[in-house]
Amino acid sequence: MTRGKAVMVLGTTSGAGKSWLATALCRWYARQGLKVAPFKAQNMSNNARVVPGLHGTMGEIGSAQYFQALAARRVPEVRMNPVLLKPEADTQSQVVVLGDVNAELSRMPWRERSAQLRPHARAALQALMAENDVVVIEGAGSPAEINLAASDYVNLGTARDAQAACLLVTDIDRGGAFAHLYGTHQLMPEDVRAQVRGFVLNRFRGDAGLLAPGPEQLQQLTGVPTIATLPMWRGHGLPEEDGVFDDAATGSHSGLRVAVVAYPRLSNLDEFQPLRQLPGVHLSWAREPRDLAGADWVILPGSKATAADLAWLRAQKLDLAINSHRGRILGICGGLQMLGEALIDPHGLDGNAPGLGLLPLVTVFEPQKLLRSAVFQFAGDLSGDWQALAGVQAAGYEIRHGRTQPHAGLPAPHVALRNSAGEAVGWQAGRVLGVYAHGLFEQPAVLKALFGQAGRPLEAVFEGLADFIDLHFQPGKIAALID
Repeated sequence: MTRGKAVMVLGTTSGAGKSWLATALCRWYARQGLKVAPFKAQNMSNNARVVPGLHGTMGEIGSAQYFQALAARRVPEVRMNPVLLKPEADTQSQVVVLGDVNAELSRMPWRERSAQLRPHARAALQALMAENDVVVIEGAGSPAEINLAASDYVNLGTARDAQAACLLVTDIDRGGAFAHLYGTHQLMPEDVRAQVRGFVLNRFRGDAGLLAPGPEQLQQLTGVPTIATLPMWRGHGLPEEDGVFDDAATGSHSGLRVAVVAYPRLSNLDEFQPLRQLPGVHLSWAREPRDLAGADWVILPGSKATAADLAWLRAQKLDLAINSHRGRILGICGGLQMLGEALIDPHGLDGNAPGLGLLPLVTVFEPQKLLRSAVFQFAGDLSGDWQALAGVQAAGYEIRHGRTQPHAGLPAPHVALRNSAGEAVGWQAGRVLGVYAHGLFEQPAVLKALFGQAGRPLEAVFEGLADFIDLHFQPGKIAALID
């Protein structure tokens, strides 16, 4: 028996706007005094956050559900995203079930694996619906993938299990929005099609009056009304879940220039969202040496395949450009590992490789993944380019396989950062800083120290999202989804 109601956001394509709309709905319903939880049966992303698991340990979920939980004013937990697929190659993903890596399922064929994963997702959904007034569900990709319909527990199975009131959102800026909506609706199984309560046109630019008579004709064909036309809004404040955002640089060219190396398997790129919004910061993505020209900072972000991404970096000749860069260089997690002298992989997890040699460190990959939330403390005696961080305390998280130590045959680097347990998790050598701490740019104290400003608080982002849909949905339609 279930107590809560379910609202599900489906999309005609990946990137249609499901994640941010689900986040906005989480805050909107929470503002009505309801107990709200987000849910996504299966997410595919290398953007993950560390959250409480089921048995007193820590687990990981997709970043989108992490932010949705915060928008719902809830503590994020693993049931909100019971299955997370973390791509390691074009045909291979690490499978995380209820926060824990499952090596056996990671090796299993897709359709066979789906049958094994559905019970975990269904049980998590039922538990959340029993404990909450509203569960806001995010779909994945499209619900009209007819080649996968028999094994689609993420969209079709979840919609059926929750008996959710469904919204179908499309990105009108791509063109063909009415065809996308009509075709998706018609290819959905009849029972799930009947659960669609409204169409949403996302990222609209121009005169909304020019849409007529499209929405009316679409309703005549499908019986489904278009209940919202959402204007293009690039500055809503949430990171994009898929890809390197929109791949466009942000900020004025006259500001501080920050170049983030965009290797193929970069991870946790959502932590750079605050820099995208910070006045006076120009953030861009680097894939070749010329992209680093004129940069004040170079950041090497996390990676889901550190050795492979390091090989790509060398093939692009970015290693030479990084080594000759005269500005600040920051490595985060996998980026820190690349900055060291060597990667050693005795268990065949990631690969052996020489590092860039900018920090006298050696990383050994271990089978057990380390997941930890922590409060980090920067050393009080940082110097030079990173002196502003001296003594700063900030919350964040660690998520990695590697263990890093100073190289035994070289002078030890300066310990720049320690976690709550007092362990060294960051090192400095002149202009080069490497840290294992994710999420530092989301901390006001770090932003103030480095840039003189605190950035936009997450609470303001969530409130803005709820205000936006309240303004642009037809009156009463959001509340009616749970009637």
